[in-house]
Amino acid sequence: MPIRIPNNLPARQILEKEGVMVMTEATANRQDIRPLRIGLLNLMPNKIKTETQFARLIGATPLQVELTLIKTGSHTPKNTSQEHMLAFYEAWHDIRDQYFDGLIITGAPVELLPFEGVNYWQELSELYAWTQSHVHSTFNICWAAQAALYHFHGVPKHALPQKAFGIYEHKILSPSSVYLRGFSDDFCMPVSRWTEVRKAELPPKAGLEILLESDDVGLCLINDPKNRQLMMFNHIEYDTESLGDEYRRDVAAQKPINKPAHYFPGDEPSAKVLNRWRAHAHLLFGNWINDVYQTTPFDLTKIGQ
Repeated sequence: MPIRIPNNLPARQILEKEGVMVMTEATANRQDIRPLRIGLLNLMPNKIKTETQFARLIGATPLQVELTLIKTGSHTPKNTSQEHMLAFYEAWHDIRDQYFDGLIITGAPVELLPFEGVNYWQELSELYAWTQSHVHSTFNICWAAQAALYHFHGVPKHALPQKAFGIYEHKILSPSSVYLRGFSDDFCMPVSRWTEVRKAELPPKAGLEILLESDDVGLCLINDPKNRQLMMFNHIEYDTESLGDEYRRDVAAQKPINKPAHYFPGDEPSAKVLNRWRAHAHLLFGNWINDVYQTTPFDLTKIGQ
């Protein structure tokens, strides 16, 4: 089944060229089926690129998915036009009476700030509380994963001496997890962050399950069954060129940045990069969507009961 997104969303043309099945709103309305309702709270500066990355992954499953783009009301993005935001995004406060099978919360370029120093932290805290009764499963990415761990369990984040930046090998710590079906014994994925969460500081009686970890960059994926939260500290959703774009952006801005590790062939920025994580990105999101479909209550108003 295809993904249902607004007709004029820029991601539509990109996804159609890639062969992702995209359904028009008119066609979706004619079908006698309840699609999975997935929200995307997009906190990344480049909204259009991030929309495309996640729509690509959730649109590759065999289920019909309706994607709702969500924004905070307490922050105005600087890198995306107001026309785009008004046309395609819903403020969370305007849809807080609605129910969702799943919600994705992206990373944000605020990781070196204290959580309480982020101008939308109070709103995000309210949103996390709202997920307990209105969202069956929440998938948190990078900074949002750290934010969820802090909100629900008080676990702090720590600044790294230098940015964890590159393609790093990861290993599976819970092979029987429904989210890791079909995964290789080890695999690579993009990492791009200035902070970390430490395993030793996870509360031992909170029921947290460490699913993925790297010997080089630490924790990667944690499941919090009690609060129905998945926490991914890295960027398995990234495009092939995402790390290279970040590197060239910082070089152009004369910011101190190392070349992304294990990314450019021969460590040469002009070399063609090979994507070594795409298949596992599709597996992870496909497994998540499948689990949401299998476990979400038929009556969404029963979420959390």
